[in-house]
Amino acid sequence: MDHRRQIHFLSGELKFPPVDLADAEGILAMGGDVSPQRVLLAYQKGIFPWYSDETPILWWAPDPRFVLYPENYKTSKSLRQVMRKKQFTVTFDHAFEEVINKCQNVPRAGQDGTWITDELKETFCEIHRLGFSHSVEVWQDGELVGGLFGTSLGRAYFGESMFSLVSNASKVGFATLVPQLINRGIKLIDCQVYTDHLSRFGALNIPRSKYSEHLEVLLDFDSLQGSWKNWSKEDE
Repeated sequence: MDHRRQIHFLSGELKFPPVDLADAEGILAMGGDVSPQRVLLAYQKGIFPWYSDETPILWWAPDPRFVLYPENYKTSKSLRQVMRKKQFTVTFDHAFEEVINKCQNVPRAGQDGTWITDELKETFCEIHRLGFSHSVEVWQDGELVGGLFGTSLGRAYFGESMFSLVSNASKVGFATLVPQLINRGIKLIDCQVYTDHLSRFGALNIPRSKYSEHLEVLLDFDSLQGSWKNWSKEDE
């Protein structure tokens, strides 16, 4: 018997099917558009876009969901040593477009191509202008050598992508971001799907149903909307 679910095709209407209709891989729907309004709605529903220039727009709601509870966050002894050396400077929202360009174009071992299409890049830039998507920049001798970006809604933070041009740069960016999120009441960091890299920070898989329950609670809070540029100055 074939237990695969039928993938839904989205129309121009701004809505998604229930997440429990996703297929075994986690694909929920296909098509529609990646307007800022649709992407923000997707995150509120526990859904995210993940596709390439060679595929239709695909919307995912995998089960299980890979998340990091900030209180479970941990760093290695070696990373703490790197951070104590202060060889990097970390800022927030100083170079969003440059960070997303790097995330799109810097090659990654074992990956062919990128999910950040030009249309999605423009969408996230607009969501950044709306005050919901934010970048973390890691600088060395005035050069951008690492970074990441994500979207903040309610008391949840949805990680998108990171890049590193020198060893430990993106790790330092993430390790700087998490305590800042904790201080501002963020209770969940969405990492989407499992990676060894983030599991070392304490991320783990949880059932999709539990993830949806978390969102119902956390999205009732106000978002950390607006520029995060002053975050990097508060600890100086």
